[in-house]
Amino acid sequence: MTIHLFTAELWLPRPPEEVFPFFANAHNLQLITPPWLRFEVLTPAPIQMGVGTRIDYRLKIRGFPARWQSEITVWEPPFRFVDEQRRGPYRQWIHQHTFEAKNDGTLCRDEVKYAVLGGTLVNWLLVRREVEQIFEFRQANLPQHFAK
Repeated sequence: MTIHLFTAELWLPRPPEEVFPFFANAHNLQLITPPWLRFEVLTPAPIQMGVGTRIDYRLKIRGFPARWQSEITVWEPPFRFVDEQRRGPYRQWIHQHTFEAKNDGTLCRDEVKYAVLGGTLVNWLLVRREVEQIFEFRQANLPQHFAK
C-alpha cells in the first residue's frame, strides 16, 4: 500500500485558544467543505470530543454517495488533534491538525497521510487534485470565520 502525503498551512489572526475550538467542532466541517461534496455530519450535536470519539459523515464523491467514520486518536487542546478514518472511501486516512501561536495569531497545519484503492496512478489521475481542491476551499473560506 502506497502512502501519500498532503500538507497545507494557513495563518489565522486569532490565538490557538480561539482557533482550536472551531476545528474541534466536527459540525463546522460543513462550513468549510466544498458544496460539491454535499458533506453532512450524521453524528448529532453536541459531540464530546476526545480520544476514542467516533464521528459519522455522509458525502458524495464524483456524484456517488459515500459514508465516512473517523475516530479521534490524539487530543491535545489547543495545540493538536488527529482523526483517522475507520470506514470510508480511502484505504487509509490519517489527518493531523496542529495549531501554533505565531505572529499574534495561529499557524494551522494539516498533514494528511492517505492511501487509495488503485495506488499511485489513481492518486495522480483523480484523488490528489480533489484533496488539493478541498483544502484550497478551506483556505479561501476559513479567514471569514476569524476576521478581527
